[in-house]
Amino acid sequence: MRLFCDSQFQTRAICSKLRGMRPVRLILGLLTLLAACAAPGQVSVPPETTLIILRHADRVGEDLTEQGIARAEALVAALEGVPIDAIYAPGIKRNLETAVPLARARGLTVQRIPAENPAAQLMASGAGKTIVWIGNKGNLQSIWDAISAPEPPPLNYGDLFFVTRARVGSPLVERRRVEP
Repeated sequence: MRLFCDSQFQTRAICSKLRGMRPVRLILGLLTLLAACAAPGQVSVPPETTLIILRHADRVGEDLTEQGIARAEALVAALEGVPIDAIYAPGIKRNLETAVPLARARGLTVQRIPAENPAAQLMASGAGKTIVWIGNKGNLQSIWDAISAPEPPPLNYGDLFFVTRARVGSPLVERRRVEP
């Protein structure tokens, strides 16, 4: 144990806690530590949470095209009857413009989360709720990787995915489309 602590952990507090543990608790503690180290950035979809995730609507430059504006409007109808507690997006013009029709129809404000690795903040803020994330290719991929979702993320215009927690393994994903 001394060699393990001296070579692997530089913090005396951790080593002293490990030294005082019974063998079974020591093994469980080490397995927990290894699991945390093995999957940095991993987050799980909280229980009773539904993440509705999509890419912003069609664009040219920073502006939505006519097709993109129509697709953003069609999102309202595509989610009719689905309870939504919050809408999140990075503070990027095309994402916010995609969110506006849905937010207006639901009487919600689009809440901004930074585009860089938003999964942990999104899952913490949306725990136990039905939430919408309108993202970009990069942050959609980072969320997908962080929650260990199966198959490709919703990277195409019109992809609309519903993600829920599975009892075991990868989250469950229901794939839909939004067509203007």
